[in-house]
Amino acid sequence: MLIVLTFAYSIYLSFHLDLMLDSLKNCRHIVIWGKGLRNQGWMGRVLLVAKIAGMVMWPGPGIRTGQMDPVDIKNFPPHLKRLLKIKIIISAIIVIWGALAFALVKLG
Repeated sequence: MLIVLTFAYSIYLSFHLDLMLDSLKNCRHIVIWGKGLRNQGWMGRVLLVAKIAGMVMWPGPGIRTGQMDPVDIKNFPPHLKRLLKIKIIISAIIVIWGALAFALVKLG
């Protein structure tokens, strides 16, 4: 059920994809992936949302390698960052729930 919820939420976030890409126009990594995935249908847009969520929520490695622009990350719209944070939290719950279920099946 949570997987369906996060997938539907990712589709909802894909409606904000243009604003996200405009906010990250100096981030080389997002620009390259955006050109490739943006026009690949709904699945490409969902994958791009997941990539943006990861890069915006944990920008450190991308900034250190020069793939992400620290100014773009700092100026990323707060309402979109909040929506991406919700996506990351739901995904983390899915991983924890799956690990717990796996452990219970293996131990039981």
